[in-house]
Amino acid sequence: MSDIVINSIITVSAMGTAAAVILFLVARKFNVVEDPRIDLVEEELPAANCGGCGLPGCRAFAEALVRADDISDLKCPVSSSEDMAKIAVILGKEIAEQDPLVAVVRCAGTPDKRSKTSIYDGAPSCTIESSLYTGESNCPYGCLGLGECVEVCKFDAIFMNPETMLPEVIDDRCTACNACVVACPRDIIELRKKNKKDRKIFVACINEEKGGVARKSCKVACIGCGKCLKACKFEAITLENNLAYIDPVKCRLCRKCPPECPTNAIPEINFPERKAAAEAS
Repeated sequence: MSDIVINSIITVSAMGTAAAVILFLVARKFNVVEDPRIDLVEEELPAANCGGCGLPGCRAFAEALVRADDISDLKCPVSSSEDMAKIAVILGKEIAEQDPLVAVVRCAGTPDKRSKTSIYDGAPSCTIESSLYTGESNCPYGCLGLGECVEVCKFDAIFMNPETMLPEVIDDRCTACNACVVACPRDIIELRKKNKKDRKIFVACINEEKGGVARKSCKVACIGCGKCLKACKFEAITLENNLAYIDPVKCRLCRKCPPECPTNAIPEINFPERKAAAEAS
């Protein structure tokens, strides 16, 4: 073997060794030691990576929990109260128990209540249709019916009803991940407190037009008359911009307001049938 070959081998070996040493020192210098509790917390999370916590995935949420001094405001909508309690024990921190939430569709504009006045012939996207014009009816606030909320739900908790042409939430599957709320360009989907037996009372309308205009657009629109406001003894109802709103925290589900609404804009869901209605039938 010639001296040139031997010298080349020695040179290359020396350079490789030097590079390895440099890389080792750099790795030691910039090594980031991760808190082992992050792995423990991540194991307790559902691995849904739905983004409902406001962060990109469960790993990021676990890191945020470990770094935070107070985790009371950090909530994984998919995790149960028991799961969050386990995480609090791992971190040695306290966390306040939060009421479970569920998505609610605040629009009741079915085809028989909201007449079609035009035909949309564009990309099947609520966001695109909303940016182009008011929709296929005269209501500029109602559901567009193209199902973007359904597409973003990772838990099969929402579907489009072919008869009503409106999205419907399956309460038992809904994790309150907020994906459908963010996806809706009309902001008709809201997270509200989940009550016992999935009972709900809310104003199923977000139309802020004056009463006559709103009623002309949809037969079950809120007309801002204020009758529900007067009927509520718990100050759970407010009236602003021609629109009534029922606070889900203050509402006691007393059922005083629905009969007062002249347009039936306040549905009562999962309640027993009223006696008066039963006798009338």
